[in-house]
Amino acid sequence: MAYIRWTIRILLLLMLGGFLHYTLPQRDIVRIVNTYEERQDFGGFGDLFWKNTRGATAEAPATRDVLFIQSVKANGEVMVYRNQDTGLGWPPYLKFDTANLQTEASDAVSTSADPRWFALRHYGWRNTWLFGGIFPNALSIKPVSGPDAQLIPWFNIVFLAMLAVILITIWRLWRNFRLRRIEPVLEDIDEAGDAARDKVSGVFGRLFRRK
Repeated sequence: MAYIRWTIRILLLLMLGGFLHYTLPQRDIVRIVNTYEERQDFGGFGDLFWKNTRGATAEAPATRDVLFIQSVKANGEVMVYRNQDTGLGWPPYLKFDTANLQTEASDAVSTSADPRWFALRHYGWRNTWLFGGIFPNALSIKPVSGPDAQLIPWFNIVFLAMLAVILITIWRLWRNFRLRRIEPVLEDIDEAGDAARDKVSGVFGRLFRRK
């Protein structure tokens, strides 16, 4: 039983960690090399990683134009971002300036001979084989001094600290509730069960003695 409980706890922690890693903002220091627009077909499980796919199904896929930003990191790693509004949906970034961001990204294009470095804020994952390819969603770009610029994720630090306080508070409330309300009831049930077993044993004991 203990193994099952620990397995469930570990799975829940992994799910929470994956959800937070996908949702919380991250920043990459990149050199923007190109921006473009591409027609995408939506319809299937992979739509979870895209925005504005309402009404799309596998039988009747929706088709929309999606903006993309191509970039290269200082170590040569290529990274491609989609540029879609989040609107009032999830994650709650309230992004409505897709066209403005695409213009800023186009204006920030540079070459390896004369690089310009930017901190590109985004959320999501990049995967080239899952569901036909998924892309992180770009949120904003900001010029930085160079590829070695130090970025402190203040938002994530504050958010995770607040989340930890909330989870610890909930855990302590649950522990106190269990100690005060649940465990006494379980102890009463155990005592009643022990008393019933003793009574049954006594009855059988008298019956056997009579025989």
